[in-house]
Formats: sequence, C-alpha cells, structure tokens
Amino acid sequence: MAAPDDVAETILLPGDPLRAKYIAEHYLEDVHCYNTVRNMLGFTGFYKGKKISVQGSGMGMPSMAIYAYELVHFYNCRNLIRIGTCGTISEDLNINDVVIGMGACHDSNLDEQYELPGKYAPICSFYLLEKFVNKARELKIPVHVGNIASGSAFYSEKRTNVGSWAKMNVLAGEMEAAALYMIAARAKVNALCLLTVTDSRRTGEMATSEQRETGTNQMIKLALEASLTL
Repeated sequence: MAAPDDVAETILLPGDPLRAKYIAEHYLEDVHCYNTVRNMLGFTGFYKGKKISVQGSGMGMPSMAIYAYELVHFYNCRNLIRIGTCGTISEDLNINDVVIGMGACHDSNLDEQYELPGKYAPICSFYLLEKFVNKARELKIPVHVGNIASGSAFYSEKRTNVGSWAKMNVLAGEMEAAALYMIAARAKVNALCLLTVTDSRRTGEMATSEQRETGTNQMIKLALEASLTL
C-alpha cells in the first residue's frame, strides 16, 4: 500500500490506467509507480520541478467515487483533475475541441447518501476553473466551458437523452465528473473535469486515431501547465 506522501497534492485522473502510464512516461521526470492494485496504475513524478501524480480512475461514477474518496481522505490530495474524453451533445462542438465541465448533470443516486433536502448541483471548483481558463488563453488553446452530463450507462437505450440534454445547453456527455465533484465538495477540496471531444452523440462522427492522439496530448499539456499554477 502506498504511503501518504507517495501521492502529490495535485493529481490527474484519466479513466484509463494506461493513459496514466503514458503521461508518466512521456511528461514526468523522476517517476515512481505507487499503485498497481487492480492494475489501476498510479505514478508520481515531477513536471518542470512540480510534484504531480497521475492515476487511473476506471469507468463510471462508482469507480471514480472510490478512488477520489481514497485519494482525498487517505492521501491528502487537494486538487483532483479528471482528464478524459467525451461525446459532444452540442452542435457547437467539434472533434478535438477541449471542454471544461463547469457543472455536471447526472442520473446517479450517489448524492442520496448525503440526505440533502433538495437536488444537489455538482460543480467544479472556481479556483481550478479560473486557473485552467487563464492558462488555456495563454497557450491559445480554445476551450468550451459549461455543463456536461455524467451518465450511468455507456450503451443507453434511452435514445432521447442527447436531445433532452442538448435543449438545456449541455455541451457533452461522459461518465465520471459528477461523482468527482460530489466527493470533492463534501471534502472541501478542489476538482475539475477537462475533456477532449472524440465523438459526436448527434452525428455519430468518430475521431481518427491520429486526431485522438493530437487532442489528448493537447489536453494533457493544458492540464500539466495549469497545474504549475496551483
């Protein structure tokens, strides 16, 4: 089991553990692997002198909730940044566009554990949002900021979902952000979801392997450069 100081206060959370490995190998220096349990690889290293961790979080809100909770409460992480892919819902987004989920609509009952008197609105931390938007402007990386939707089913039979979310100006769909935002809010730490568009839920268009690599690397660069300001 990793020691608390094995993990940095700022951590990137791709869903895919192999993407975590890719980031560690291609972007970080003095890297060590602190977790291999369930093959959910976790690494800590240095980016331009700053200690940063990167770990896979799996697919779906339950998996994200487990890893986010443990990273916050057992390893003292304070800035949790989900980086991943999404399917565009909005007609205004194209393949390889970068999206920041300011808020995360969801179909989960995860918030029921908090016994709230109404419906909870999971949102990112303004502290991180401001840092990431400013860094994107500095790097001249266009970003779309707005609501996203975290779904429980990858292969949903509710074909009306896309149109329903679109009419509420939801930008894109993914599967983890709402859980991350809830866990972070409850623990009073910072969280943000940064995404690259790899497909269109409206037209069925899919990114090519080359487009996916280009878009993912752009997103990773933004995440790491913004992390330097935290």
